[in-house]
Amino acid sequence: MTRILIVEDHALVREAMAQTLARLEPGVECVEAKGSEDALAKLEASADWDLAVIDLMLPDLNGFSLLGVLAKRFPDVPTIVVSALDDPASIRRAMKGGASGFVSKADSGDTLRAAVRCVLDGGVYAPDIATDAASKRSGAPVSERFGLTAGQTRVLELLAQGKTNREIADLLGLSEGTVKVHMSAIFRALNVSSRHGSRL
Repeated sequence: MTRILIVEDHALVREAMAQTLARLEPGVECVEAKGSEDALAKLEASADWDLAVIDLMLPDLNGFSLLGVLAKRFPDVPTIVVSALDDPASIRRAMKGGASGFVSKADSGDTLRAAVRCVLDGGVYAPDIATDAASKRSGAPVSERFGLTAGQTRVLELLAQGKTNREIADLLGLSEGTVKVHMSAIFRALNVSSRHGSRL
């Protein structure tokens, strides 16, 4: 069972996202929350959550603030922002605030499902517009023989350059918590227990 919390104040949008994500795989349960307070109450009521999908324009606590609260109180629940605010600055701010993914409301349902699948698998999903500059800074691409996501590959490239978690977070516009999630997935893929064992 995969449990996804959808935080969106417009009922029609919530319902459409729930229907879209229900087709992700068998056994997906989508729980709807109409705002930040409703979302936090639902998260506190149960520890069995796999993902939170949140809008940035919420009637109570805005999405950026909610990201900060979730990162502190529910660090094990990854988040994807789905918003009409899809300018590069908003995307980078959301990713820096702890989001593991960003999808524009102008995107298709297929894109949303791809983003959710990526994040559930331990990756990071962000539009190219927000990540192109960081990718150019990160050097030559790493071989895909390890089956890493694009986000994990970017982290691995910087790790290979000897960057710290903080430096990687700053370069890619991510939170340190998101970088640590990537590190764990990378170490599993490489079959090592730490950055020292990776021989990078």
